[in-house]
Amino acid sequence: MPGQLKKAGLKEMMVSNCGTMDYRAAYELQECLVAEVRDDIRRETLLLVEHPLVYTMGRSGSEGNILDPSVEVVRINRGGDVTCHCPGQLVGYPIINLGRRGKDLRRHLRFLEELLILAAAEFGVPSYRVEGRTGVWTDSGKLASIGVGVRHWVTMHGFALNVSNDLAAFRRINPCGIEQCPIASLESILGREVSLREVSTRVAMLFEELLDEWQPVKE
Repeated sequence: MPGQLKKAGLKEMMVSNCGTMDYRAAYELQECLVAEVRDDIRRETLLLVEHPLVYTMGRSGSEGNILDPSVEVVRINRGGDVTCHCPGQLVGYPIINLGRRGKDLRRHLRFLEELLILAAAEFGVPSYRVEGRTGVWTDSGKLASIGVGVRHWVTMHGFALNVSNDLAAFRRINPCGIEQCPIASLESILGREVSLREVSTRVAMLFEELLDEWQPVKE
Protein backbone atom coordinates (compact mmCIF):
# COMPACT_ATOMS: atom_id res chain seq x y z
CA MET A 1 0.00 0.00 0.00
CA PRO A 2 2.55 2.63 -1.08
CA GLY A 3 1.70 6.12 0.05
CA GLN A 4 -0.68 4.96 2.79
CA LEU A 5 1.23 6.80 5.49
CA LYS A 6 0.99 10.12 3.69
CA LYS A 7 -2.66 9.60 2.86
CA ALA A 8 -3.37 8.83 6.50
CA GLY A 9 -1.62 12.02 7.55
CA LEU A 10 0.73 10.23 9.92
CA LYS A 11 4.04 11.70 11.06
CA GLU A 12 7.09 10.11 9.52
CA MET A 13 8.39 8.18 12.51
CA MET A 14 7.54 7.11 16.04
CA VAL A 15 9.44 6.15 19.19
CA SER A 16 8.30 3.19 21.26
CA ASN A 17 9.78 2.76 24.74
CA CYS A 18 9.29 -0.93 25.49
CA GLY A 19 10.85 -1.02 28.96
CA THR A 20 12.40 -4.36 29.94
CA MET A 21 11.93 -6.96 27.21
CA ASP A 22 13.24 -10.45 26.59
CA TYR A 23 15.77 -10.41 23.75
CA ARG A 24 13.97 -12.96 21.59
CA ALA A 25 10.67 -11.13 22.00
CA ALA A 26 12.34 -7.91 20.84
CA TYR A 27 13.81 -9.74 17.87
CA GLU A 28 10.39 -11.06 16.83
CA LEU A 29 8.90 -7.58 17.18
CA GLN A 30 11.60 -6.17 14.92
CA GLU A 31 10.86 -8.82 12.31
CA CYS A 32 7.21 -7.76 12.25
CA LEU A 33 7.99 -4.06 12.10
CA VAL A 34 10.52 -4.48 9.31
CA ALA A 35 7.88 -6.13 7.11
CA GLU A 36 5.32 -3.43 7.89
CA VAL A 37 7.72 -0.54 7.29
CA ARG A 38 8.83 -2.17 4.03
CA ASP A 39 5.20 -2.35 2.89
CA ASP A 40 4.47 1.25 3.97
CA ILE A 41 1.79 0.21 6.44
CA ARG A 42 3.69 1.41 9.50
CA ARG A 43 5.82 4.44 10.26
CA GLU A 44 9.55 4.14 10.69
CA THR A 45 10.07 3.28 14.35
CA LEU A 46 12.73 3.50 17.02
CA LEU A 47 12.35 0.81 19.68
CA LEU A 48 14.07 1.59 22.99
CA VAL A 49 14.45 -1.37 25.33
CA GLU A 50 16.36 -2.76 28.29
CA HIS A 51 17.27 -6.45 28.20
CA PRO A 52 17.92 -9.03 30.92
CA LEU A 53 21.46 -10.38 30.63
CA VAL A 54 22.06 -11.88 27.18
CA TYR A 55 25.04 -12.34 24.86
CA THR A 56 24.53 -12.01 21.11
CA MET A 57 26.81 -12.64 18.17
CA GLY A 58 26.64 -11.29 14.62
CA ARG A 59 27.12 -13.12 11.34
CA SER A 60 30.91 -12.74 11.30
CA GLY A 61 31.44 -13.49 15.00
CA SER A 62 34.08 -15.91 16.25
CA GLU A 63 33.60 -18.50 19.01
CA GLY A 64 37.13 -17.62 20.11
CA ASN A 65 35.82 -14.34 21.49
CA ILE A 66 33.75 -16.13 24.13
CA LEU A 67 36.14 -16.38 27.08
CA ASP A 68 33.81 -18.22 29.46
CA PRO A 69 32.68 -21.62 28.10
CA SER A 70 29.47 -21.42 30.17
CA VAL A 71 28.28 -18.36 28.21
CA GLU A 72 25.33 -19.07 25.90
CA VAL A 73 25.19 -16.86 22.84
CA VAL A 74 22.24 -15.97 20.63
CA ARG A 75 23.36 -15.86 16.99
CA ILE A 76 21.60 -13.17 14.96
CA ASN A 77 21.59 -11.57 11.51
CA ARG A 78 23.49 -8.38 12.26
CA GLY A 79 27.03 -7.31 11.55
CA GLY A 80 29.74 -7.44 14.17
CA ASP A 81 30.96 -9.96 16.71
CA VAL A 82 29.86 -10.86 20.23
CA THR A 83 28.42 -8.30 22.64
CA CYS A 84 26.51 -8.18 25.89
CA HIS A 85 23.14 -6.69 26.81
CA CYS A 86 22.15 -6.32 30.46
CA PRO A 87 20.01 -4.19 32.79
CA GLY A 88 21.04 -0.54 32.90
CA GLN A 89 22.03 -0.49 29.23
CA LEU A 90 19.90 1.42 26.72
CA VAL A 91 19.35 -0.63 23.58
CA GLY A 92 17.89 0.99 20.48
CA TYR A 93 16.46 -0.74 17.41
CA PRO A 94 15.78 1.73 14.57
CA ILE A 95 13.45 0.31 11.92
CA ILE A 96 14.34 2.74 9.14
CA ASN A 97 13.66 2.53 5.40
CA LEU A 98 17.03 3.14 3.79
CA GLY A 99 15.40 2.59 0.42
CA ARG A 100 13.99 6.10 0.86
CA ARG A 101 17.35 7.48 1.98
CA GLY A 102 19.77 6.59 -0.76
CA LYS A 103 20.38 2.95 0.28
CA ASP A 104 23.45 4.11 2.20
CA LEU A 105 24.25 1.67 5.01
CA ARG A 106 27.52 3.42 5.83
CA ARG A 107 25.66 6.66 6.43
CA HIS A 108 23.24 4.82 8.71
CA LEU A 109 26.16 3.62 10.86
CA ARG A 110 27.62 7.13 11.05
CA PHE A 111 24.12 8.44 11.87
CA LEU A 112 23.91 6.13 14.89
CA GLU A 113 27.40 7.08 16.05
CA GLU A 114 26.53 10.77 15.82
CA LEU A 115 23.32 10.17 17.77
CA LEU A 116 25.19 8.53 20.65
CA ILE A 117 28.05 11.03 20.66
CA LEU A 118 25.54 13.88 20.98
CA ALA A 119 23.60 12.03 23.68
CA ALA A 120 26.73 11.39 25.75
CA ALA A 121 27.74 15.04 25.40
CA GLU A 122 24.42 16.15 26.89
CA PHE A 123 25.39 14.27 30.06
CA GLY A 124 28.87 15.77 30.12
CA VAL A 125 30.74 12.80 28.62
CA PRO A 126 33.03 13.51 25.63
CA SER A 127 33.06 10.61 23.16
CA TYR A 128 34.26 9.97 19.64
CA ARG A 129 34.65 7.57 16.73
CA VAL A 130 37.68 5.34 16.22
CA GLU A 131 38.81 4.87 12.64
CA GLY A 132 38.00 1.41 11.36
CA ARG A 133 35.90 0.43 14.40
CA THR A 134 32.16 1.00 14.43
CA GLY A 135 30.84 2.28 17.74
CA VAL A 136 31.44 5.11 20.21
CA TRP A 137 34.51 5.44 22.43
CA THR A 138 35.75 7.51 25.36
CA ASP A 139 39.16 7.89 26.96
CA SER A 140 37.94 5.42 29.59
CA GLY A 141 36.81 2.74 27.13
CA LYS A 142 34.10 1.82 24.65
CA LEU A 143 30.79 3.44 25.58
CA ALA A 144 28.45 2.09 22.91
CA SER A 145 28.30 -0.78 20.44
CA ILE A 146 26.58 -0.72 17.06
CA GLY A 147 25.54 -3.64 14.89
CA VAL A 148 22.84 -3.53 12.25
CA GLY A 149 21.03 -5.76 9.80
CA VAL A 150 19.12 -4.81 6.65
CA ARG A 151 16.21 -6.54 4.92
CA HIS A 152 14.89 -5.10 1.66
CA TRP A 153 16.72 -1.90 2.70
CA VAL A 154 14.84 -1.68 6.00
CA THR A 155 17.13 -1.67 9.05
CA MET A 156 16.92 -3.73 12.22
CA HIS A 157 19.14 -4.26 15.28
CA GLY A 158 21.02 -1.07 16.19
CA PHE A 159 22.92 0.26 19.22
CA ALA A 160 23.64 -0.46 22.87
CA LEU A 161 24.63 2.49 25.10
CA ASN A 162 26.11 1.69 28.50
CA VAL A 163 24.39 3.87 31.08
CA SER A 164 24.33 2.24 34.52
CA ASN A 165 24.89 -1.44 33.72
CA ASP A 166 27.28 -3.80 35.50
CA LEU A 167 30.36 -3.84 33.27
CA ALA A 168 31.66 -7.08 34.78
CA ALA A 169 29.48 -9.02 32.32
CA PHE A 170 31.77 -7.90 29.50
CA ARG A 171 34.75 -9.69 31.04
CA ARG A 172 33.38 -13.03 29.85
CA ILE A 173 33.86 -12.07 26.18
CA ASN A 174 36.10 -10.09 23.87
CA PRO A 175 33.56 -7.31 23.24
CA CYS A 176 33.01 -6.79 19.52
CA GLY A 177 35.88 -9.19 18.93
CA ILE A 178 38.45 -6.85 20.49
CA GLU A 179 40.86 -8.44 22.95
CA GLN A 180 41.28 -6.66 26.29
CA CYS A 181 38.76 -4.06 25.21
CA PRO A 182 38.04 -1.56 28.00
CA ILE A 183 34.32 -0.89 28.49
CA ALA A 184 32.87 2.26 30.05
CA SER A 185 29.43 3.53 31.01
CA LEU A 186 28.07 7.00 31.64
CA GLU A 187 27.95 6.21 35.37
CA SER A 188 31.50 4.81 35.52
CA ILE A 189 32.85 7.94 33.84
CA LEU A 190 30.78 10.49 35.74
CA GLY A 191 31.07 8.77 39.12
CA ARG A 192 27.40 9.36 39.90
CA GLU A 193 23.99 7.83 39.21
CA VAL A 194 22.55 8.41 35.75
CA SER A 195 18.86 7.85 35.04
CA LEU A 196 18.26 5.37 32.24
CA ARG A 197 14.86 6.96 31.67
CA GLU A 198 16.41 10.40 31.27
CA VAL A 199 18.99 9.07 28.81
CA SER A 200 16.25 7.29 26.88
CA THR A 201 14.25 10.52 26.63
CA ARG A 202 17.23 12.47 25.32
CA VAL A 203 18.18 9.78 22.81
CA ALA A 204 14.62 9.69 21.48
CA MET A 205 14.55 13.47 21.00
CA LEU A 206 17.94 13.56 19.31
CA PHE A 207 17.01 10.65 17.06
CA GLU A 208 13.95 12.45 15.74
CA GLU A 209 15.93 15.65 15.18
CA LEU A 210 18.70 13.89 13.27
CA LEU A 211 16.30 11.82 11.20
CA ASP A 212 14.42 14.97 10.21
CA GLU A 213 17.71 16.25 8.77
CA TRP A 214 18.18 13.04 6.79
CA GLN A 215 15.61 13.79 4.15
CA PRO A 216 14.20 10.96 2.02
CA VAL A 217 15.40 10.79 -1.58
CA LYS A 218 12.75 12.01 -3.97
CA GLU A 219 11.39 9.28 -6.21
